[in-house]
Amino acid sequence: MLAKHLLDGQSRVVRLRQRFFRRPNFAAPMDKVDVKEQGVGARLVRKEDDRLLRGRGQFVADLRFADMKDVVFVRSSLAHAHLRGVTIPEDQRSTVFTAADLTGVKPIRAVSGIRGFKPSEQSPLATGKVRYVGEPVAMCVAPSRGQAEDIAGTVVPDLEELPAVYDMLKARQASSVLLHEHWGDNVFLETFVDVNIANALDAPIKVTREIRTARQCMAPIEGRGVVATWDSRLEQLTIYSACQMPHIVRTGISECLGLDEGQVRVIAPDVGGGFGYKGILLAEEICLGWLAMRCGHPVRWIEDRREHLTAGANCREHHYRITAYADRDGTLRGIDCEAVVDSGAYSAYPFSACLEAAQVASILPGPYDFPSYRCRTFSVATNKCPILPYRGVARTGVCFALELLLDAVAREAGVEPHQVRAKILVKPEQMPFDNITKKHFDSGNYPESLRRAVAAIDIAAVRKRQQCGEADGRLIGVGLATYCEQAAHGTSVYYGWGIPMVPGYEQATARLTPDGGLELRVGVQSHGQSLETTLAQVAHEILGIDVARIKVVHGDTAMTPYSTGTWGSRCMVMAGGAVAVACREIAKRAAKIGAQLLQTDAAQVTVRAGEVAGPRGSISLNEIARTWYLKPQNLPHDVDMGGMEATIGYRPDPDTGTFSYATHAVIVAVDPETGDVKILDYVVVEDGGKLVNPMVVDGQILGGIAQGIGTALYEEMPFDTSAQPLASTLADYLLPGSTDVPTTRIDHLETLAPHTEFGVKGIGEGGAIAAPAAIANAVNDALRPLHAELLVSPITPHRVLEAVERGRSGANAP
Repeated sequence: MLAKHLLDGQSRVVRLRQRFFRRPNFAAPMDKVDVKEQGVGARLVRKEDDRLLRGRGQFVADLRFADMKDVVFVRSSLAHAHLRGVTIPEDQRSTVFTAADLTGVKPIRAVSGIRGFKPSEQSPLATGKVRYVGEPVAMCVAPSRGQAEDIAGTVVPDLEELPAVYDMLKARQASSVLLHEHWGDNVFLETFVDVNIANALDAPIKVTREIRTARQCMAPIEGRGVVATWDSRLEQLTIYSACQMPHIVRTGISECLGLDEGQVRVIAPDVGGGFGYKGILLAEEICLGWLAMRCGHPVRWIEDRREHLTAGANCREHHYRITAYADRDGTLRGIDCEAVVDSGAYSAYPFSACLEAAQVASILPGPYDFPSYRCRTFSVATNKCPILPYRGVARTGVCFALELLLDAVAREAGVEPHQVRAKILVKPEQMPFDNITKKHFDSGNYPESLRRAVAAIDIAAVRKRQQCGEADGRLIGVGLATYCEQAAHGTSVYYGWGIPMVPGYEQATARLTPDGGLELRVGVQSHGQSLETTLAQVAHEILGIDVARIKVVHGDTAMTPYSTGTWGSRCMVMAGGAVAVACREIAKRAAKIGAQLLQTDAAQVTVRAGEVAGPRGSISLNEIARTWYLKPQNLPHDVDMGGMEATIGYRPDPDTGTFSYATHAVIVAVDPETGDVKILDYVVVEDGGKLVNPMVVDGQILGGIAQGIGTALYEEMPFDTSAQPLASTLADYLLPGSTDVPTTRIDHLETLAPHTEFGVKGIGEGGAIAAPAAIANAVNDALRPLHAELLVSPITPHRVLEAVERGRSGANAP
């Protein structure tokens, strides 16, 4: 019966996969898939799925080592306080460690070449002062997690409470308490851009809004986790970490612990989601590394959900005071904005405090062409945990502010919102186009994405439905949002910004094995992007080797080329490009050997379908590999000494990044009596260039939309006036469930990028960027008859009811 139950369960998984992905051959083993359908553009089933869906993945929490002990951190219960000491029971002194024990360990210091940036230093375990609730104060080690928690309960930090800086706007006031006294204020960085704003000030339409987004948590299924071991023979520290950037983490660990980088190995096994949260160096990684070297046995820390919510995974707290200047027909003439981002207490390593605000000024214009612009931004320090990059970094807040403002312009001008956008979207005949902040758009048809979305959502039908009204009293609204996403930023961009983590040539190693299989080694790390499948598809496109025989190795600094890691929707552009050029090099070398074995000239052969083909026959890459490794006597005398292994670097030229984009359109129903918002229909028209695997792209978009719905309607990390986080469990911090995510229609444009391999563009963050703006615009459209408008996320029922009440009382009247 158990076997039958297991088989039934497997068959249900197969049926579900067939239903959602509409692939009748989804369950076919990889070695049975038609080789012709495995290259770039194929809707190939993910290679990762078999182990992950069967529970055979290996995450940090699955690792087991002899004599491994667990670590629990004692964390500050106050947001701002002098740390006068830590009381440890006498019988536990050998199991508890504080900053005083970490001799020789350097603080975590995020620096930047941006003029005016104020760096912060954070000791891995607090010393002198604590600056947010959850800051690590001590670590306790025991044979089990439960025992370590019991020890932690006996450790008492001696904290002298200080006034807390809990609001980013008040933090800029001269009377505010200072987090870092030597700064003289609470501002990490201020930026300013002004392009002819004076020319727009006489516009007949002037619309000003104050817009705010809530602090959120990333909430991946797997939280952070670290296992540290010390090999006394190799004199090497190995850190197993759920991270997105193993090589960057290794650099940070070596700096803080005073080790040569060759003494540090970082391994990221399977990673259960990251979204940017796992792209930084952790104080916990430093602490466990030190502890493993000191104690001589493996140690482990697994983040629990309370730690995740309150102590380390916050993001996206923005405030905008933004004004649009437009002509009477709705044509936008200029934007004037002051934006403030709550950056928390420290800048995380390698750099986090200004990633949001510093980008706002440059990306706020979005995909639009208008002549006048001014923007001032502030990255503000508060007594909250550091703000970290989250899927869509800065773009989600920027899109929210700009797209809500454009709808307000449309209402003032008396035209449809899509008509305002159509007037100012960059047109295909303008490509390549440098916008008002010098962003280089190299390709695309932005108006077409808008046109298709408007047609698919059928705005005319929505307007008729609104006139008729709903029998249940709900109000119907339609909303749009268009965005563009700069992805795969290159050396020139990050160096120009002054960011310390400057990406260079992304490298990949391709190695033909003696039996004709292929190994790919890449420095990027997959945490849900399907890289084991899509990079294999790229290699198949070049060499024709069955994807089932292509192994992608990643997540281990000892086995992969150096990389800044997985961030900024760069993997397919950069790592995919590197795999392509490395495989072409293997193809060139194989062609020379194949020509020799076929007794013909190398110019007469081609590599395709896993073989070298000549005028009078062909020979498989399998046989060529066997010749190189096992029959060297048959090699040509001038064979390339690099053999069947090549490590090649790649970056596009120019390396200013790709620009993917989309228009989201949504219909909602709002109940003005309960404040409930229901999504009725959702359409996305996107352009990610050449889609290496359209099914994977659809998954990325759908996952992003789910997160965007959370931003729009549910997710909020509130703080009180003592900077205490008020949502410490998932009972308080609401995440969207499966019933909250609608069936979504996705339309792909596929305008090829002119400077990348195959014409690909980064697409990993797009689903999350536009959803909050589109939903908010739809809600405001529905509430327009009641003169109600919402300018804050999330749009919770009580906020809807408050807006309705203000509208009915006339408080929202212009």
